Amino acid sequence: MAALSFFGSGRDDDAHAAESGVLPKPNLELESEKSAKPGETRTAVLASGCFWCTEAVFEQLEGVTDVVSGYAGGTKETANYRDVCNGDTAHAEAVRVTYEPAKIGYAQLLRVFFATHDPTTLNRQGPDSGTQYRSAIFYENDEQKKVAESYLRQLNDAKAFGRPVVTKLEALKPGGFYEAELYHQDYAVCNATNPYIRAQATPKVRKVREKFADQLKSDEELKKQQAEQRRQQREGK
Repeated sequence: MAALSFFGSGRDDDAHAAESGVLPKPNLELESEKSAKPGETRTAVLASGCFWCTEAVFEQLEGVTDVVSGYAGGTKETANYRDVCNGDTAHAEAVRVTYEPAKIGYAQLLRVFFATHDPTTLNRQGPDSGTQYRSAIFYENDEQKKVAESYLRQLNDAKAFGRPVVTKLEALKPGGFYEAELYHQDYAVCNATNPYIRAQATPKVRKVREKFADQLKSDEELKKQQAEQRRQQREGK
């Protein structure tokens, strides 16, 4: 768990029912990923509250090559933090996860997604409320939609959270993910002592490292990644 120390201790207030165990493995995977070659990448767009926290979670995983914070669900004209914070743009704070299917699949990303936020609260995560903080999966094609629908049904049938999952499935329009402002990128890594990060992001990072220990990047790889992220933020890239 050495790499977690960068984020400090934090406090785990994530009280959803899956906390005591790992969620079931998805019954359905993307058929198209089974023939994926090493180095081939795909993307998944997911929203689980504040994108600072979601980004920090997925950056831990082996096979994830990039995570970008941004906005999805609305138009290009309103894809900026000031407008999205008003809660009336149809955008959600989201992340675009670039991953290698030969190392980690879309279905497994969904499993991590559901295990690290509360998908039973409508338009709210922790202290953040509004439609911009909704739990949502922005599927890019019918195959992604089919896998997401299957896993949602699986979780609800198993009563995995004790309450119904309210995660929305929304079609991602072509070009419909808009990168957030530069200062939002890699925010948790670059602002690890921020009180919000310590209270909200750090527990989620701890959870993914505990529940999915066999799917993490090595400490050495993660430290190099974090050093590069801090360098790019300093240089405004």
